[in-house]
Amino acid sequence: MSKKKIFSGVQPSGNLHIGNYLGAISQWVDMQDEFESIFCVVDYHAITVEQDPEELKKKIIEIAKIYLASGIDREKSVIFQQSSIQEHTEFAWVLNCTTARMSDLNKMTQFKDKSGDNQENVSVGLFDYPVLMAADIILYDTEVVPVGDDQLQHVELARDLARRFNSRFGDVLVIPEARIRKEGARIMGLDDPTKKMSKSASSEANFIALTDDPAVAKKKIMKATTDSGAEVKYDPEEKPGVSNLLVIESLLTKTSIEDLEKKYEGKMYGDFKKGVAEAVEKFLINFQEKYNAITDEEVRKILDDGAKKIKPIAERVMGDVKKKIGVR
Repeated sequence: MSKKKIFSGVQPSGNLHIGNYLGAISQWVDMQDEFESIFCVVDYHAITVEQDPEELKKKIIEIAKIYLASGIDREKSVIFQQSSIQEHTEFAWVLNCTTARMSDLNKMTQFKDKSGDNQENVSVGLFDYPVLMAADIILYDTEVVPVGDDQLQHVELARDLARRFNSRFGDVLVIPEARIRKEGARIMGLDDPTKKMSKSASSEANFIALTDDPAVAKKKIMKATTDSGAEVKYDPEEKPGVSNLLVIESLLTKTSIEDLEKKYEGKMYGDFKKGVAEAVEKFLINFQEKYNAITDEEVRKILDDGAKKIKPIAERVMGDVKKKIGVR
């Protein structure tokens, strides 16, 4: 029996942080043995907002290194760069013209969040990128998409577009489904635990970057927002800061929330934060040792090899799509 296929990716922009790792990448690592895995550096998504070309080149390599240092195994998974496969943008155009509707994109909450009150001046790409994301997913006959809960709306759009295409032109596209890790799907900001940790946050106190100096990361944890109480208890509504730190330590140490609550019973918040900080420090030291051992040349070869391996699937699906719509 063949394995189901998964696809996911990360933009090479901003500072990838432990929220990205715990909410997404670590889940990919756990799924490698069970699924045929495809992981992409989605560089065309990054250019929906202005990027420095030289910095973007560095970030593409950095993201691929993070994949590898996190445990993505090139022997078990395909890692490639989105822009290496022209079918991504080609398929997005077909979906734009055949199945996507303005009403679909007007509902996308991430566009509203990113554009704010400046919608008239943002790029068309930022408005339309959910269609490119749908193309990314559907292009490889993806069956499962491991995502954070903030991306669930985009996977639902991909499902809708694939269904509409099949309804209009005949069954040719696989309908994907989302898979969300319940704990860790949304790691919150250290300085504001009511909002998601963000790699584009204005303050570096919000996140712990995977490339942060471990000593700096410890200080960020010690300064993290909690509350005026004293009990270390998991209660996201009443104690969002404490709950967020509990989730971080739980996932990094593979210890249940219940066991951590017992560990810190009767302890002060300072002791609690110190424990979380030590877990984060240990993780970063181990992660960065692996990250620093990977060369740029090694990454470029892995990305090139991945694109060559995945290209035939994209060509086949795109060929079938072209036949269905009458251009081939």
